[in-house]
Amino acid sequence: MKRLLLFMIALCAIAQVPDTVFLDELTWTECRDAIKAGKTTIIVPTGGTEQNGPHMVLGKHNFRIHYTSNLIARMLGNALVAPVMSYVPEGKINPPEGHMRMAGTISIPDDVYRKVLEATARSLAQHGFRDIVFLGDSGPNQPGMKAVAEMLNQEWPKSGTRIHFIPEYYGSTEFDEWLMKQGETKADIGTHAGIKDTSLLLGVDPKLVRKDKMKNGGGYQGSGVVGNPERASVAYGKKGIEMLVNDTAKRIRAAIQDSRR
Repeated sequence: MKRLLLFMIALCAIAQVPDTVFLDELTWTECRDAIKAGKTTIIVPTGGTEQNGPHMVLGKHNFRIHYTSNLIARMLGNALVAPVMSYVPEGKINPPEGHMRMAGTISIPDDVYRKVLEATARSLAQHGFRDIVFLGDSGPNQPGMKAVAEMLNQEWPKSGTRIHFIPEYYGSTEFDEWLMKQGETKADIGTHAGIKDTSLLLGVDPKLVRKDKMKNGGGYQGSGVVGNPERASVAYGKKGIEMLVNDTAKRIRAAIQDSRR
């Protein structure tokens, strides 16, 4: 009877641990125990708060990488996910350039962004994470992640901790090529808020897209749209997310394996 009681108590304790890979949804003791149990890989996702045309929310990058990081971490099996960095370089503030010309965009200096990345990685290494993965959902994020990863890897050659920057998460053309095989054009796929961008966010949560404002080129000059979101779809988005998650998880595994040779 005593053994049964102890078993039930232990079972209740296990059941109270949430089914989550997100660091900020754990208590510090749950995080400690997860690391001890072998979850020593952590994804550091960077997004951005920027204009995405009249039809997509300013937090597109943040919602997208939060969603994909969850799937990637679960696919890896031994990974957690740090909070999404939503403040990133978006261009000169005054006079405004790039996305800063549209209301709501938030930009920080690149050197500040790099310092935050560095401090984040140092914090995570201090707690026992041994493979720290930088993933960026926006273009301006990439150089800073690359530079910080290289700097810390040079500093920590024998520490047992490595930083892995995965540029293909953002730079892969696999989804673009698949879309073209479906009959879509490069012009419609676009480079910002077109078929690709819009479909991926639809695949995350259609409520984040204003479907009545999905117009080719945004519907007017200066809309911030380069592409044709009218041709975007949830089905396209789900396919793109599947490709992105599978490819990124594969690349992370390979990067970790290569770093341990």
